[in-house]
Amino acid sequence: MTDVREVRWRRRLRELGAAAAAGGAPVTYGLIALCCAVFLVSPLSGLNPAYGSSADALLAAQAGYFERWGVIPSELLDGTARAALTPLTALFVHGSWLHLLGNMLFLYVFGAMAEERMGRTEFTVFYLVCGYFALAAYAVVHADSDQTLVGASGAISAVLGAFLQLFPRARVTSLFPFLFFLPLRFPAWMVLVFWFVLQWLAAQNAGSGPGVAYLAHVAGFAAGFLYAWVRFRGTRVKAQATATEGDSQP
Repeated sequence: MTDVREVRWRRRLRELGAAAAAGGAPVTYGLIALCCAVFLVSPLSGLNPAYGSSADALLAAQAGYFERWGVIPSELLDGTARAALTPLTALFVHGSWLHLLGNMLFLYVFGAMAEERMGRTEFTVFYLVCGYFALAAYAVVHADSDQTLVGASGAISAVLGAFLQLFPRARVTSLFPFLFFLPLRFPAWMVLVFWFVLQWLAAQNAGSGPGVAYLAHVAGFAAGFLYAWVRFRGTRVKAQATATEGDSQP
């Protein structure tokens, strides 16, 4: 006997996937384009001649750029408007080509279908608010740190958390280094839960010094999952879907 609800969900899932594949996720693609454009014109890309060509000049420009647009935990809670805005500006700043490409890969893979499910305006607000929360949460825990925090990792982690709630049975293609980068397909819930556990374990051993802000990943993922659970509880897509995923850390 055919389950009518399952058939409807399959049809809805195909519609979401087709819309996303046809360029129906302008917010996701716009965020990717904006992050790439910001990086290319910044001193971090090394391509903008306005910042000079010598190593010393570039390093000085990069340090100043981070301080201006990134989150400095020890300054975030000082009450100034400039400091309060840095969790938003930091979402569009990336520290290296690898940092940028890894984040944009995850956003490209998981953002389009989440945007189609939420809608343009809701997804935009969700991305910015969760990204702000993730960076602010890290800053509060490491309130004495002077290390600058940048990147879209917290916001993209929220997208991953929402995707887990919305499309738990979607099948994603993953590349695992310890399996010789063989492309293997797993349900989204398995891949994303595994990813979250890795971030959680890494956060337990991470300090406030230079490196990956794993705590921001954990906070963003939890915020995204909880939002989707409350907002779309009882309406998530249960049928199988297809997606792809790289092995870079957001």
